[in-house]
Amino acid sequence: MLKSRNQSAVQTEKGWKLHLAEGTHPAYRYAQVDDYSSLARNRFLWREQATLNLRCRISENALPGTWGFGFWNDPFAVALGLGGMGRRLPALPNCAWFFYASPENHLSFTNTLPGSGFLAQTFSAPRILSGLLAPGLFGIPLLLVRSLSRWLRANLAAKLISEDAKRLEVDATQWHAYRLQWGKNRVEFAIDEKTIFMTKTSPQGPLGLVVWIDNQFATWRPDGSLGIGTLLNPPAWMEVESVTCNQ
Repeated sequence: MLKSRNQSAVQTEKGWKLHLAEGTHPAYRYAQVDDYSSLARNRFLWREQATLNLRCRISENALPGTWGFGFWNDPFAVALGLGGMGRRLPALPNCAWFFYASPENHLSFTNTLPGSGFLAQTFSAPRILSGLLAPGLFGIPLLLVRSLSRWLRANLAAKLISEDAKRLEVDATQWHAYRLQWGKNRVEFAIDEKTIFMTKTSPQGPLGLVVWIDNQFATWRPDGSLGIGTLLNPPAWMEVESVTCNQ
């Protein structure tokens, strides 16, 4: 059961409408619904052989920030179990989703795949114990050294994390039916009952279901440049309806 993460996500008769208020300064703004916020990562609900179907439209095709829907493991969260949140530490990314990222973003660890635009995208990584990754947070300042950051991206991230993606040419302001079939050795993406992308790069479960829109950007480019922040945004909304997920 999807639940709203904040008051900017409103339940409708057929689904959800997610709103972003106009920003006059670059504070973080988001609207999200998910089914995992109160769960520890190893209790997320979905594993291989899950299928997601929904209809979606967005207010503009070229919004600043990101939006999308699909399965992921919320890998960058740090939660101690307070306020009803599940206890989680950082993990390597595993996801399969329809994902939009504005040009300020570059969310790929390889040089041959798109890092922004509207994507059908998957990441697959080993399920290394979060406690083993947590000390790595203290090394994040070293990524500000461009040459070291470039070496780590090419020789660690790109080799440890498998990924695949295809940029989609879709007018997302119009209603479309999206389907994501996550199998053990294959993920299939379809729009309006037409398969548009298949990949053998399949994430490691369990994963949670998420639908979101925000004004955030993150980038780790081939030259090693690293950045994260928020963007000025116009009023924006995202509607989803007929959401079904089964296994």
